[in-house]
Amino acid sequence: MPADSVRPHAMRLGWALFVPLLFAGCHAMNTPPDQTPRPQPGMPGYVPTDANGIVHIDTRYPIPFDNHKFMAMCFDTYHCQVIYNGMYMERQEGDEKSISSSSIGSRYPDKVLDSAWVIDISNFPPPAKVSWQSKDGQSHQATVDIAEIFKDQVVLHKVPQDQLLPIMRAPIFPGIVLEVNDRTINVYMRAHVSTRVLQELGNPLSDYRNDLILAYSKTYD
Repeated sequence: MPADSVRPHAMRLGWALFVPLLFAGCHAMNTPPDQTPRPQPGMPGYVPTDANGIVHIDTRYPIPFDNHKFMAMCFDTYHCQVIYNGMYMERQEGDEKSISSSSIGSRYPDKVLDSAWVIDISNFPPPAKVSWQSKDGQSHQATVDIAEIFKDQVVLHKVPQDQLLPIMRAPIFPGIVLEVNDRTINVYMRAHVSTRVLQELGNPLSDYRNDLILAYSKTYD
C-alpha cells in the first residue's frame, strides 16, 4: 500500500473494537547450513534446532522474533498520521477530533488496541514518522524508533515460567501497536504465547495468553 493511500479511520476502529486478534499459525522454518551461528544458550535470541533443522524455541531463554505485525491508532487528536514500513498505518482526515480513549470505557486499552492489521514485517524498517495535533490544536512531529524499543528482539509476555511450554515451535509474530493519545505516544506489544495450563477453567481453547504490554511512552510538550 503506497504512502498516499487512505484506510478509513472508522472502519479500522470498528475492526479493533469488535474483531479479535488473529494470530498467524506456526510454521516450520529451515535453517540454512551456511547461516551465521545462532546465539548461545542464555543469550537473547537463542533458538535451538532439532536434528531435522526445524526451529524450536527453548522457553528457558528469552523468546525471539524476527518478524512482526503493526497497527497505529490515534485518540484525542486532529490530523494524525503515522507512516511505518513505507505506508500510512493511520491517516486521520477532516477537521474533527478523534474520539477520546476515556469515552471507550473499560474496553480501553486492552480490547481496543487488539488488532495489528499489517502483517509480515521483517525486523526492522526505519523509524515510524508521526505528525498530529493534540486536542488543544498544537502541532507535533516525532520519529519513533521501533528497532530501538525492541532492540533485543525478544517477545514481551507475562506468562509465568512454570506455565510456559518447555519448547514452542517457531516462528512467533508479535503485534506492535503505536498509539497517539493527545500529547502522548505509547508503543505496546501483544504476542500469542502458548501455555501448558488453561487460562480459563473449562475452556479448552484458552491454552495461551496474549497480554497487552506497554514497552515505550513519551509525552510531548
